[in-house]
Amino acid sequence: MPLRLTPYFVMEGNAQEAIDFYVNVLGAVPLFKQTFGEMPANPDFPLPDSAKDRIGHAMIKIGESDLMFSDTFPGQPLQKGSQVTVCISMNDAEQAHRIFHALADGGEVSMPIQETHFSPAYGSVTDKFGIPFQIFTEGSM
Repeated sequence: MPLRLTPYFVMEGNAQEAIDFYVNVLGAVPLFKQTFGEMPANPDFPLPDSAKDRIGHAMIKIGESDLMFSDTFPGQPLQKGSQVTVCISMNDAEQAHRIFHALADGGEVSMPIQETHFSPAYGSVTDKFGIPFQIFTEGSM
């Protein structure tokens, strides 16, 4: 899979409303949706009942383009200017680590690159220019 860049919208509890809006206005086609409540439980981060119906991750297609969405946790403030990130997707974990560390040089790591339940190598970083990125590796873990 070649490297792919996808806009990622971070919402304050209204991701489903935004998805529905883009379906109606732009003819978007929903491709995937998972709420926080549908994700595997993490005992280190108990899920409040108010977060169970929020979108943990979703993807829609508008024409030739994909858009990704997620909600914040209730009470987690949404930092203005960080509502849109760029998701860099690939299927090579070694390449993901290389790109992540290069973007982190002079930047700020939000989540170190690591294996998650949804990716063998995922992390988030803001580069030295203030651009927020998510590094996502597809493939089996």
